[in-house]
Amino acid sequence: MQGKTLVISGGTRGIGRAIVLAFAKAGVNVAFTYNSNEELAKEQVDDLQKTYGIKAKAYPLNILHPEEYKEVFASIDKDFNRVDFFISNAIISGRSVVGGYTKFMKLKPRGINNIFTATVNAFVVGAQEAAKRMEKVGGGSIISLSSTGNLVYIENYAGHGASKAAVETMVRYAATELGPKGIRVNAVSGGPIETDALRAFTNYEEVKEKTAELSPLNRMGTPEDMAGACLFLCSENASWVTGHTLIIDGGTTFK
Repeated sequence: MQGKTLVISGGTRGIGRAIVLAFAKAGVNVAFTYNSNEELAKEQVDDLQKTYGIKAKAYPLNILHPEEYKEVFASIDKDFNRVDFFISNAIISGRSVVGGYTKFMKLKPRGINNIFTATVNAFVVGAQEAAKRMEKVGGGSIISLSSTGNLVYIENYAGHGASKAAVETMVRYAATELGPKGIRVNAVSGGPIETDALRAFTNYEEVKEKTAELSPLNRMGTPEDMAGACLFLCSENASWVTGHTLIIDGGTTFK
């Protein structure tokens, strides 16, 4: 994988940062987006280049405006000579999910629309732009991050869960149509993962305790667990895996 290029949305924190580090360790050049903390992004770029000897670059992106991906990829074209992997990871939180992160009877169109825009629309536009570049180098791998919240009930998660089910369907359609171009498309679906986003949930402690109780491994998932799955799906070891959702949940959806 050395010398190839990963493009990932939301690469400064949590799962995104863990993915960036995993690919950098494998010798992959990294182009990642950030929402607002430019200083943190620049620090990460410097650290990646010094520590792993790879090329890294950060680009601002508001995931609620997926059309901005076109400008981001145009900039990436100037900084990198190829795109081999694309991972749609960035999520939204805070005021933008008001009316979307709540119980079913309190759901509001604006909140739901924002969640679907950041999850489904952003995946579509980002994957389209990435696929155009991948076709030029003979193929590649595209991944959308997902959640088992579309399989099992999580309090206040109806808006997010529905969007994850939708993006997994979009992944299968993309895999079918992009396969002839040598591009594989998959989803990585995580059970509750220890991140800042999860800690923001009002019932975080309850979710953490319940996850450890349900998992035969007796713990919550970590960002590194998700990163390992993404690294596998982008490697030649997964060369015949496409249109698939890889569930990383510590066995919690079975019990």
